[in-house]
Amino acid sequence: MIHTVGWPTVRRPFFIDTDTASDDAVALVIALRHPDIDVVGIGIVAGNVPLDHGVQNALYVAELCDRTDVPVFAGEATPLRVPLETGQYVHGQDGMGDIGLPLSGRTPADGHAVDALLDASHRHAGELELVTLGPLTNIARAVERDPTLPDRLERVVVMGAVADHIGNQNPVAEFNMWVDPHAVDVVLRAGLPLEFVGWDISRTYAVMTPDDAAELRAIGTPIAEMCVDIQRVLSEFCATQTKLAGFDLPDPIAMAYAIDPAVATASRRLHCEVETESPLTRGMVVMDLLGFTGHAPNALVVTAADRDRFRSMLFAAVH
Repeated sequence: MIHTVGWPTVRRPFFIDTDTASDDAVALVIALRHPDIDVVGIGIVAGNVPLDHGVQNALYVAELCDRTDVPVFAGEATPLRVPLETGQYVHGQDGMGDIGLPLSGRTPADGHAVDALLDASHRHAGELELVTLGPLTNIARAVERDPTLPDRLERVVVMGAVADHIGNQNPVAEFNMWVDPHAVDVVLRAGLPLEFVGWDISRTYAVMTPDDAAELRAIGTPIAEMCVDIQRVLSEFCATQTKLAGFDLPDPIAMAYAIDPAVATASRRLHCEVETESPLTRGMVVMDLLGFTGHAPNALVVTAADRDRFRSMLFAAVH
């Protein structure tokens, strides 16, 4: 469990929206085990895996963390307009590395993830921090249903996009944005207090080399072992497709930043728009780096991070 000297004693309310697969699971561990964070709900969206898989994976992680008190809600099973295309080729058919974990038989909380988010925004009005780790379908549905939602959210930290426009789904788009680009468009236009942590941050500052992974697993707790073992399929993908020196952890570094903004060492306020139609660039979040559009910024974009600070948070969380 993490113990941090000098941080506030009042626990900050987080609502996490996720498409739970192998990196999302590690991000959930970081949040669920942090003493200063009160995870008031977890919403599940289809993305990395179909909705039912994501629900079971989140419930498994909560149980492993001894946090079955945190409600997990099923949300949207399909994107707004396009067919669902999952990332199971990256994370395994079960999303958790296909290592034989018991990922069935658990029951989510009653109700829909969109309703749960809106309810939480009223209970914690002005204080709730929303962290999204998957496609933005649930968030788009929430703001469509209640356009005043942005007024009640303190922050919205989004794992998605790429500030350098080098993608992992097509040449310029990151997976979460690509899965449901129309939802991204709704979210970008909604007036939400958006903060993007992109895949560029992950592949630059959150790659776990084989030595890093061995050190993490050697901590020896069931949580530490899970956090490494479930990356089995992802490790193969990173070696052969994204050409990284190990497996990277985009959702965990986004969660670390959400908890401790000092994880970011540089950021910029930018105007962002998303491409929804082009087959070549679908899901590209276009960031107006030079101000060509003349539009006011609608998001804070993290452009550099502190790898050591992130790594320390990750290792502390699994003890």
